[in-house]
Amino acid sequence: MRPFSALIPIVILTTCAGVGQAQPPPDPAARIAEQKAAMKALAWMDGVWRGPAVATGAGGRKIEVTQTERSGPLLDGVLHVVEGRGYNADGTTGFNAFGVISYDPAKGYSMRSYAMGQAGDFPMTLTPTGAVWTIPAGPATLRYTITAQNGVWHEVGERVVEGQPPTPFFEMTLKRIGGSAWPSAGAIAPS
Repeated sequence: MRPFSALIPIVILTTCAGVGQAQPPPDPAARIAEQKAAMKALAWMDGVWRGPAVATGAGGRKIEVTQTERSGPLLDGVLHVVEGRGYNADGTTGFNAFGVISYDPAKGYSMRSYAMGQAGDFPMTLTPTGAVWTIPAGPATLRYTITAQNGVWHEVGERVVEGQPPTPFFEMTLKRIGGSAWPSAGAIAPS
């Protein structure tokens, strides 16, 4: 009788696991609706932007570029994509970055960023006037604070180390120069 009773917990666990696996996945409609609603808060970014940007390079060298940003929704408003290009005085591209902003109801906003040969997922917090996103950098945090008002996108990058005042290393002030159908324009038709 003992060998049989030892099998009972295994049978119960196997049966319960099978029932759990047989359940269909939840309907994604409610989650997608929540994501779309949250992403509407980034509509101010939509369009094309241009203006001066200054970064502090190695040895304190100042790097000045004309920065452009183009931004818009994708996946029917579930994602927001941003491409940034910094143009040198001679017209060549000195900086190029791409970001994908998303919203997870359980975790909040985040940005997947691609720049300078690196990629990563970083938390993003919306503020009443823009957003803040951060990148861990060893003992420091790189904090980018965006303020958007009256068609102006102002962004400051600071190196933050606990117990020390923030050290600015980047600043751009862009003006919205127009709307854009990017990135959703040009989709491939079904036939």
